[in-house]
Parts: sequence; structure tokens; C-alpha cells
Amino acid sequence: MTGATGFLGTAVVERLLRSTDAEIVLLVRPGRRATSADRARREIFRNDCFSRLRSEVTDLDDLVARRVRVVAGDVAVDGLGLDDAARELLAGCATVIHSAASVSFDSPLDAAVEVNLLGPTRVAAAMADVGCRGHLIAVSTAYVAGSRRGRAPEALLPDTPFSTEVEWRAEVDAARRARADIDAESRRPQHLTRFMKEARSELGAAGTPLLATRAERRREQWVVDRMVELGRARAGALGWPDAYAYTKALGERALLETHGDVPITFVRPSIIESSLAEPVPGWIRGFRMAEPVIISYARGLLKEFPGLPEGVVDVIPVDHVVAAIVAVAAAGPSADGPSVYQVATGSRNPLRYRILVDLVQLYFKEHPLYDGDGQPIVVPRWSFPGRGKVQGQLERTVRALKAAERLVATLPVRGKKAETSTGIESRREDAERALSYVRLYGAYSETEAIFDDARLRTLWDTLPAEDRDAFNFDTRTIDWAHYVHNVHLPSVVHHARVRTTGGGRAGPDRSERGRRAVLSPERHLAVFDLENTLIASNVVDSYAWLATRRMPDDERVRFVFRTLREAPSLLALDRRDRGDFLRHFYRRYEDAPVEQLRSDAWQLFAHLLLTKSFPAGVRRVREHRALGHRTLLITGALDFVVDPLRPLFDDVVCASLGERNGRLTGELVEGPPTGEARALVMADYTATHGLSLEHSVAYADSASDLPMLEAVGFPVAVNPESKLSVIARKRGWHVEHWTRAPGGPRPLLPIGPRLVRA
Repeated sequence: MTGATGFLGTAVVERLLRSTDAEIVLLVRPGRRATSADRARREIFRNDCFSRLRSEVTDLDDLVARRVRVVAGDVAVDGLGLDDAARELLAGCATVIHSAASVSFDSPLDAAVEVNLLGPTRVAAAMADVGCRGHLIAVSTAYVAGSRRGRAPEALLPDTPFSTEVEWRAEVDAARRARADIDAESRRPQHLTRFMKEARSELGAAGTPLLATRAERRREQWVVDRMVELGRARAGALGWPDAYAYTKALGERALLETHGDVPITFVRPSIIESSLAEPVPGWIRGFRMAEPVIISYARGLLKEFPGLPEGVVDVIPVDHVVAAIVAVAAAGPSADGPSVYQVATGSRNPLRYRILVDLVQLYFKEHPLYDGDGQPIVVPRWSFPGRGKVQGQLERTVRALKAAERLVATLPVRGKKAETSTGIESRREDAERALSYVRLYGAYSETEAIFDDARLRTLWDTLPAEDRDAFNFDTRTIDWAHYVHNVHLPSVVHHARVRTTGGGRAGPDRSERGRRAVLSPERHLAVFDLENTLIASNVVDSYAWLATRRMPDDERVRFVFRTLREAPSLLALDRRDRGDFLRHFYRRYEDAPVEQLRSDAWQLFAHLLLTKSFPAGVRRVREHRALGHRTLLITGALDFVVDPLRPLFDDVVCASLGERNGRLTGELVEGPPTGEARALVMADYTATHGLSLEHSVAYADSASDLPMLEAVGFPVAVNPESKLSVIARKRGWHVEHWTRAPGGPRPLLPIGPRLVRA
């Protein structure tokens, strides 16, 4: 069997072990860091699908060891990548169930071609190569019929009226060429420049390595997106709803053309959903087609969804499909050659789209989900608009939210104000998700095909009573109201892990849990940024204060206007590269008297830095020290500016300028630790002191500090600016909002007070 780690495959393996005496060979693709046996143990036999069997046998592991063999292989590779032992096992198999597939409706075209189109022929070729004459059951999909109206017969595609004939070899060659061409296109200078620009827009001055990594991911994703778009367009042009159905249909044709003499049976299920009864009601693995739409509707995110109210939503419980596959395997191949069984409900027990929508709406009226404030979410009533109308509305919404995001990202806001950007981004993601559902699944909600299952009914009629009781695939027994309301939807809600109760949450909230985690005695090291993390100030403020400390009034005025005029260019340089900005800016200290600056720096600390400090931040440093954690300050500020803060920390890493004849040179002798340099400093520090970064905490406010935050196991975003606020939300990082101490006069401008001479 192939595809055992998937939803259907896992259910088939469980049923074979629980209800038959079959011995099973599983072809499992090894993972990057896991063997095939490891994947089978983790992804198949530890799944809750096996909970019932585990309770019914003395030792499930022993049962698996006696009746299951796991071999390494890959259906995307010619020869399946089998070693000699696996080839020998394949040769002795009486039945081969091929259910491995790229089941995503938006798979890149080339990936779908390699697995869905060529996979069945590779399996058949491997069988022929080792002399296996077993019965090949190829799991396909009823939607190989394409976007057609009326009856879709239970027949081979070449024998089906209105079936689109396509030369499958040409499609394979075209998909492979397209991947190479699009990959080459992605490497053109104009695209590479755009990817880097987008990475910088997302991460700011996070440092070259992170920006380069992000830009390369954007390039790779651009290639994938183009291949997905190509697959969708090619499938639509040939009359299929998506690349999945298109490549599955061509996979059937390729198998018949190349290995039509093999005993083949195609099993074509419609849309497979949670189990009706076996192994337990409502068992499901992952989100299928309907679940994301249902949960988005229940959360109030999906206001409309296209569909024909009188149309048939052809869903089938997974245990019905499993029972049909086992029955087909038991019956053996047809004496008349390759054959087809369609496992669907539309012809005998149709579920109308309006009925489904009404059942879903009724369920969430009776069992609403709750928002973050503990209030019930009122679900809307769909009006069944056309797919084009819904898609157009969502596309306009996405464009508007993207424009709002770009605008907010340019504003110099941080902390709770920056959460505006996070909220807009969250709404944009919700709209994009809804749009993707419409694009992916809209065609299935508007289908007018009725899948015939006459041969499957005949097979059912031949079964003895005891087999009918044990392996039910009679779709007439499905009570849709019971299944949707009492079986499927409760299971969907449970697996979605959404909020189903109102009122306040019991126990500590997320913020308190995050605070407890960072202040756990198990932490090793706490690393702090300085500017806008512990104090609401920056290097420009400090320089302006020190530079004007001894200036006469007329020069002060000129200095202020000159600084304001330079502010936009300085800000732009800072956003491009923090290190370059600091080097450029610190040259202004050239020829400044060292001893005078060190003396004035203490007054700077008392007059400016203390008034702009965050008391909660200072307390946090002391809390870490009280818990026995080492504390480290990493800042791009100059040494004489941070000297008054040294007693607060175990160690300080900062920038320093060269000196000559008692004056500063304006050139750095200790470079500013910015970007990835901070992560390297932290790595060296923990190695020197025998500490672990995985058990350490880092506090910072900007996306430019991402390398520092990503280096530790417990990152904390403090008063984050917009970019970091968005990143912290996506990654689930702890966020702190620290404020300056109330009261006391604060200077409007960071200008040093006039020096009063005795």
C-alpha cells in the first residue's frame, strides 16, 4: 500500500488490521530527519484512528510488528526507490492499493504531475519489474469527470462521453519545462531586486543574512505560486476544476495506456469527509475541503460563499470509502479487464447545498463560537451569490487592506499603537484565506455532475449479511441531518481548537503565561537591547543632548533646525542598515574632548535617560538577576553613554570610538553590535559561560533585532514597532508594553540644559 500516512490511507490500514487477517507492506517516503519506519510509527500507528484497536488488543505494537512491514520508497521516483528487500516484498503482494497522492487542490503543477499523473504508472511498472501480478487498486477521484453536467458514468475515461482527451506525455514535458523556465525567470535581476526590496520592507534593517534568506524564500515562493497558477489555468482550460482532478484524470489514462494488461481497478471517491461510524464517529485527520470553509463561516470571517442552492455537495464519509476499497480488494479484479467503482452519494442519497448550509447555520446558532472578548459570534445567512461576485468583492477587500498596511508601516508608531498594523494584517490574511477558499472550492459547490455508482451497488448486493454489517458502504444508510449536526460538525469544531465557551478565560491569560515562561528559574541568560527597549531614547537624542550642552543659544537654534532637516535622510539610512547609520552618525563626534564627554554623560543619564527610562524594564533586569540568570546588555550606543548603566548588568557589549590626544577620532574601534552580529555575540557569550541560548531570553523592540530575538528560545518584543509587532503575532512571541514613569518635567527636545558656570 502507498499513501498510508494520509487521511484515507491511515483509515485503510486500521481497518485491515482490525477487521481482516491481511499482512500489509507499507511504502513510506523517508523524511528529512526520519526513517520510513519512524514516520509510520509516528504518523500512522500513533494516530487516534488506532485508539479503538489499541483498546481491543493486548499489544498493538506487537500486532503491527507481526503483520506490517514498512519499506522506504517514493512514488515520485522511477522504480519507487525500492531496495532489493522491498522489491522482494512487492513481488509477493496479492493486492496493491495505490492511494498516495498530492491531494491539495492548489499543488504546483509539476508536483501534481509527478505524483498524481505518473505515480500510478510507476507503481504498475515496479510491479511488472519484480514479476508481481497482484490486483492493482488505484484510488482516484470522481472529479476526473471534469466540470460537466448530468450523469458521470462509472466507466473508464476513454469510454466516457464528453471526456477530454489529452496527450499526457506532452503535459508531463510541458510541466517540467515550465518549472525550469519559471525558475530561470525568477533569477532575472529585476525579480531579484524586487524580492530583496520586499524582504527589506518586511524585516527592515534585520541584517544581510536574514534579508538574503527572506529574499530567497520569496523567490522560491514566487516560483511555486506561478506553478500553482499555471496548474489552475491549465486544468480550467481543459475542463477540470483544478490541477488535482486534472492530473488524476491523466494518471488514469497514462496507467491504462502503459499497463492496461495489469489487473487494475479504479476506485473513485467523491469528497471524503469524517467517518460516520468506523473506527469511531467523526474521526478525521487534518482539515479536508469543507472544514476551513465551515470554521471561517463560524468565526464570522466568511460572509458569503458561492454555490447552487439546489446543487449536490457530493461528500462521502471516509469509512464508507475504506469499506468499499476492502470489498473491491476481496472481490478481486474484473475478468473483463480494468474496471471502475465510484464511491459517491449524489446519485442515491444527495445532499443539497442549501440543506448543508441550513444545517451548518443551525448548528452554529445552537453552538456558537466565541470571540476574544468571550462574546458569541453571530453567523451570517448566505444568499448563494455567484462565484465571480464573491471573488471580486474579496479581491477588492484584499487590495484595500494591503494599501492600508503599506501606509501604516511607514508611520513611526510602536507599542500598542503598532497593533493597528497587526490588526490590519490579520484582517488581510483572513480576507486572503477566504479568497483562496472561493478559488479552490467554489467550483465544487457549483458542480452539476451526478456520479453514477451502479457497479458499486451491484458489489454491495453480492455481499453476505455479515460482511454488510462489518463493511458498510451503502450510501442510503447516511442520515445527512444526523451526520452533519451530530457527527461531522462537532468533530470539526473539536479539531479546529476554537473557542466554544463564553465569559472570561479560566487561569492565567496568554500575557501572564508568557511572563511566567521568561521568568522561569530554568532560564539561563537574559539579553536586553537598550534604545526603545529599556529607555525611550536613541543615539540621536544622546548626541543632541551632549552636543548642545555647551552651545550658546543662537547655535542651539541652528543645530535644532539642521537636525530636523537631516531627520528624513537619517531615518532612511537607519532603516536600510543600522550599522551603516551608526558609523555615519558617530563621525560627528570627531575631535570631541573625551573627559568632558564622560563627565557630561553622567548628567545626560540623570537629565534625559532616566526620565525616559521604562521602570518596568529596569525591574525586569533586576528580576532576572534575582533568579540567578546572567544579564547582558547589547547596544549600539557608545560606551561613555552606557557607563552609568553598567552596574545593572553582569556584562555590557557596546560601541566605542577611538581616541587621540584626549579627543575622539570619530572612528569606531569596537563596531556597533547590530543585526546578525548580536546573535554571534550571544552565541560566543553562552559558549564562554556554559549557558544555553535555547533556555535564554532576549528583549528588543525592532525588526532590525530579529537575529537577536531568533537566537533564543524565549524572545520578547518590547513596545514593538509595526514590523516586529506583525512578526511577533505570527510567531506567537511574548509581547510586553512598558511605559515611562509618570510625572516630572520632560524636555520637549533632547537638548542639554545650559551649563551654569560658577
